[in-house]
Amino acid sequence: MSDSQNPSRRKVHEVVIAGLTTAIGGALAVPAGHYLLVPPKSGSKEEWTEVADLDQISKSGPEELVFRRKRKDGWKILNEKTSAWVQRVSDKEVIAFAPACTHLGCAYHWEDGTKTFVCPCHTSAFSPQGEVLTGPAPRPLDRYETKIEDGKLLLGRIVRSEEHS
Repeated sequence: MSDSQNPSRRKVHEVVIAGLTTAIGGALAVPAGHYLLVPPKSGSKEEWTEVADLDQISKSGPEELVFRRKRKDGWKILNEKTSAWVQRVSDKEVIAFAPACTHLGCAYHWEDGTKTFVCPCHTSAFSPQGEVLTGPAPRPLDRYETKIEDGKLLLGRIVRSEEHS
């Protein structure tokens, strides 16, 4: 027999090593590809967070309510402390604003004297309905989705306000 028909030990080792390398690479590539290419499963149900009893919300003006909520951030579920500016409009209606100014995201506050929301960073002012009174804020305050069930206020996701034309 010639050398071309009879594989050497070196050639057998090369083939075995190449096969093992391919198998290990494939075993690592499948979960990595799944992680990078397949989006995480999103919960089909809407997430609502109970914030307060409706009877505890004052009708006199907006108040800041601090609460805990679960939020999904990609693969991670976060349990975070956040707030909302809540205003009771009627016995069955409440509006809730996200706590960040629409200009640069600073935390704003309510001023009873002027009956406005004021951002201390760049002096944007907003009406009790969240409309821009003075800039540089480019759009009204963002709002939480709200619903009332069994006398409790529930907040959903934050809905971005439409930009002014």
